[in-house]
Amino acid sequence: MGLRNHVPIPVLDATQFQIQCHSFHFLFSLQVATSELKRTLKPQLSHRYFSDHVSRCSQLHQVVGLWNKFIYLIVALLNSEVSECVARMARGRADGSPRKRLVTIMLVFVTIGGLIYLYSQNSSESSAVNKSLKQFSWKGDGVNDESSSGTSVVPKTIPVCDDRLSELIPCLDRNLIYQTRLKLDLNLMEHYERHCPMPERRYNCLIPPPPGYKIPIKWPKSRDQVWKANIPHTHLATEKSDQNWMVVKGEKIVFPGGGTHFHHGADKYIASIANMLNFPDNNINNRGRLRNVFDVGCGVASFGGYLLSSDVIAMSLAPNDVHENQIQFALERGIPAYLGVLGTKRLPYPSRSFELAHCSRCRIDWLQRDGILLLELDRLLRPGGYFAYSSPEAYAQDEEDKRIWKEMSALVERMCWKIAAKKNQTVIWVKPLTNDCYLRREPDTRPPLCKSNDDPDAVWGVNMEACITRYSDQMHKARGSGLAPWPARLTTPPPRLADFNYSADFFNKDMEVWQQRVNDYWTMLGNKIKPDTIRNVMDMKAKLGSFAAALKDKDVWVMNVVPENGPNTLKIIYDRGLLGTVHNWCEAFSTYPRTYDLLHASTIFSDIIEKECSPEDLLIEMDRILRPKGFIIVHDKRSVVLAIKKFLPALHWEKVAISGEDDDAILIIQKKIWLTSESIRVSE
Repeated sequence: MGLRNHVPIPVLDATQFQIQCHSFHFLFSLQVATSELKRTLKPQLSHRYFSDHVSRCSQLHQVVGLWNKFIYLIVALLNSEVSECVARMARGRADGSPRKRLVTIMLVFVTIGGLIYLYSQNSSESSAVNKSLKQFSWKGDGVNDESSSGTSVVPKTIPVCDDRLSELIPCLDRNLIYQTRLKLDLNLMEHYERHCPMPERRYNCLIPPPPGYKIPIKWPKSRDQVWKANIPHTHLATEKSDQNWMVVKGEKIVFPGGGTHFHHGADKYIASIANMLNFPDNNINNRGRLRNVFDVGCGVASFGGYLLSSDVIAMSLAPNDVHENQIQFALERGIPAYLGVLGTKRLPYPSRSFELAHCSRCRIDWLQRDGILLLELDRLLRPGGYFAYSSPEAYAQDEEDKRIWKEMSALVERMCWKIAAKKNQTVIWVKPLTNDCYLRREPDTRPPLCKSNDDPDAVWGVNMEACITRYSDQMHKARGSGLAPWPARLTTPPPRLADFNYSADFFNKDMEVWQQRVNDYWTMLGNKIKPDTIRNVMDMKAKLGSFAAALKDKDVWVMNVVPENGPNTLKIIYDRGLLGTVHNWCEAFSTYPRTYDLLHASTIFSDIIEKECSPEDLLIEMDRILRPKGFIIVHDKRSVVLAIKKFLPALHWEKVAISGEDDDAILIIQKKIWLTSESIRVSE
């Protein structure tokens, strides 16, 4: 479904947006503002609540409405005159012209100073009002009148970003790295790790879709084809043409199922791995014992896509690197995937989460820094877990590959891994079931065991360590993870539930509650959805993963997100055979725009307000990652739900249904389809 007939939305280019929302930044860059002006302006540029964003935009718009043309003249004057004036003065010219220009500029600054003074007087009064409105709008208790908002100012529109930002990932933005001149070690892949913008550098605007954007093809057809207009990058089709990654066919990009190491199809390659491990019927799921897979350097995630038919789910990981938009292709196809890199920080997954890790020519130097990256894989693997490694080092006979293979074999031996199978171009190692091998090693063997006070499940912003994570006493005695086979695993209380002092009864009641809630959600959605409407789902505060478990009969997958500052229940989610990640919702999520069909936000806004982060920034972030025509389910306090409802027109969202009261209100929202006027011109 194309968007040609939809109403265009005007777009602010970068210059206009900077002038309207940060009119005074040029004073700082030219170093002509006084310290008093800095003191006055700083609060205006640092508040993150939308009421203060309104101070920056709506209130500035009131002032700019009076002297907008005057500002444009000033900017033009500065652009054309200041540099010339300063240059001439630096060259020592004394023709009088620079002095005249300087006098003119000084008069301009005096005028601006007067306007700023008047504005600051108004701002000081309105900021107090905004503070109380912020508390009223987001923290009010028992607000029952949907139309009441006191005198709070809600923007009628939110600016639309420039079309060049249609694929913006705020915390993985290479332009930000260049602009802020971060000193990063490229050899350690730090430039592919998360680096979030400071509040004053955030884009408070809506990300537009690319020209010609269409509603994505539905699953399961999407596994094999996507619209080219939605991800207009064909570099990989050319670069990997001999490997069957993807092929451009008219308006579509087709995925034959090939990869760097499996040109003839991922399905045959997966069956060969199962055969090497002597799994029954060459089925990779091993009768439900193998469920969670970690695919590092996944390409366009065909390996993970073809695992799904075997009831195996993979977390496909790749960085936002020179292989253009590979994770974006994966998510557009409806395959679970996440933007990340094996660099310096632990991956945002708990220990002992996967039965199989996979690297097919992933071009990772596993020997660097005392094997720290391989030890990170070891942390993620369950007792008896496998690492399938398809790479020239496993079979090539040139001297360099033989050297790497020798050193890598010695490293994994010291890590107590053993070769489970080796055939053709693939080797599969297996991790021990207990701590016995670790305890038998010679003293001072490297890599060492991690310190006893190291928490292997602490991952958010935590540096990797070149050490081996030993098993808990419970796992050591059980000689494994003690998990039920899939699908019973989804509803069986896992052993690590005891880490939180949660009982099996609590676990079962949680499932019952969420099954009923999901039934209520789908009733409220009504005829808005069909069986194939939703594929990519995110639970923004997943707790024990019971929301995802309640969707087991629907053809969807769920990214379960656990906030970084709460109980780290993500290991329970993985033990149920589900996927997820840790995240701080004060920051942008590591995904491309337009990648999820449904966002479930249960009490996440109340949490954000409690942390004194901006709920309005979160609304803009949710708009970024939600597909056009996608849905949001907000389950929160009624006052919060009503506050969100007031922003729907500005976000181009529409209410589908609302119900409940007090602390148990539900708002279901659908994102509208829109294109910028610039996008329409390009698509035509």
